[in-house]
Amino acid sequence: MSDQSGIADLRPLYDAREQRAWYFTDWAASAFQTTVAGVLFAPYLISVAENAVGEHGRIHLLGLSIAPGSLPSYVITLSTVLSVFFYPVIGALADRTARKPDLLVAFSWIGATAAGALFFMSGENWMFGSIAFIVANLAGGAAIVVSDSVLPLISREDERDRVSSVGWAYGYAGGGLLLAVNFAVVTFHDALGLDKEMAVRLSLLSAAVWWAAFMVIPWRGIRRHEPVDVEEVEGGLLARSFGQLWATLKDLRNYPVALTFLLAYLFFNDGIQTVIASASTFGIEELDFEEGTVLGTYLLVQVVAMFGAIGFGRAAARFGAKRVILAGLVGWMGIVTVALVVPKGQLVPFLVLGVAIGIVLGGTQALARSYFSLFIPRGKEAEYFSLYHAMDRGTSWFGTLTFGLVYQYTDSYRPAIFALIAFFVVGGLLLLRVDTERGIREAGNVAPPVI
Repeated sequence: MSDQSGIADLRPLYDAREQRAWYFTDWAASAFQTTVAGVLFAPYLISVAENAVGEHGRIHLLGLSIAPGSLPSYVITLSTVLSVFFYPVIGALADRTARKPDLLVAFSWIGATAAGALFFMSGENWMFGSIAFIVANLAGGAAIVVSDSVLPLISREDERDRVSSVGWAYGYAGGGLLLAVNFAVVTFHDALGLDKEMAVRLSLLSAAVWWAAFMVIPWRGIRRHEPVDVEEVEGGLLARSFGQLWATLKDLRNYPVALTFLLAYLFFNDGIQTVIASASTFGIEELDFEEGTVLGTYLLVQVVAMFGAIGFGRAAARFGAKRVILAGLVGWMGIVTVALVVPKGQLVPFLVLGVAIGIVLGGTQALARSYFSLFIPRGKEAEYFSLYHAMDRGTSWFGTLTFGLVYQYTDSYRPAIFALIAFFVVGGLLLLRVDTERGIREAGNVAPPVI
């Protein structure tokens, strides 16, 4: 019997309902991550930039000479550098309000509006498209900070690997479904009466509409959880948010395990994000595949990743999240090594590489999210996840910058993508130093049965 209800403890029922609604944050946002950021934006931006300066010309901006092929890497780098200053404030704000679902949908709709503006990127206006993408990427990242901070509020420690993995699976299912439609539009654009450019622009727009529409589900389905154990600081809401941020940064030294994991995540996630962001460019520009072929391969990755996320979640229940993440990082090392020698224009090896990416992609990211949640003190979920995503996006410019610079000096995407192996090696070595049991104890959380 429960003292609260007089009949039974209804929290598991409420949690299950909120979890089902929360899954759709990944379902909605993945449309932008797959169709736009993952597949179409980079090669389309390159083509628009080449229209402006020629295939072998250079873009001159703020005294820099930029090759069109490197432009997407630099655009992503700029957006991630900006986010390191933006996300921690968003996290501090979210921890001080019960209106996390409202913040979540607000940032999502801002991002979707900016993503929809990419429809108007055509001709030679690469600058407009770059700015629109930066806004969409920043707003989308802010929404993810808020979304991830909800995970500890709607799930117990012993079920977070499962909940996080199912959320990632929803993301790959939703993003893959829309990508399948866009694959058909881009591949059969002639039969639809569209030129290729219009097919790409409509696909970019569809991702924005999908993102905005499906965010209504978590907005309506996630309860308003009152903040707890926040720092006592003076001033208005924004001033208190900055005050809490400073208090949390100072307090982080009391949680050395969380800090060590954040450093590990900085490196290995930089590698993952850069591979994802550069995959379509690698397939089109280096391996000479058509955009439709790359879209189809990316769709295959989405399908495999959906099952990979579920499989990694089940493996974590048996072996512990840390061991499974380390196994995934070994898989990533193998992938970037194979990319160095994969034959140009041969579809089967390219598809095998895509399957390998799909297996490790969803699992490593889903488990990293749930694993880190074990080290977060109660009441600071959004603040700590903002630091997590500062490592995710705000410092992931190391990876994209490395990729862009290696391409700039070698004129080949093969050594550029292989150079990312360093990020997986360093991240894995740091992860080996994470003492899971100690980190859970320091945060005051309950250890799951298998760690």
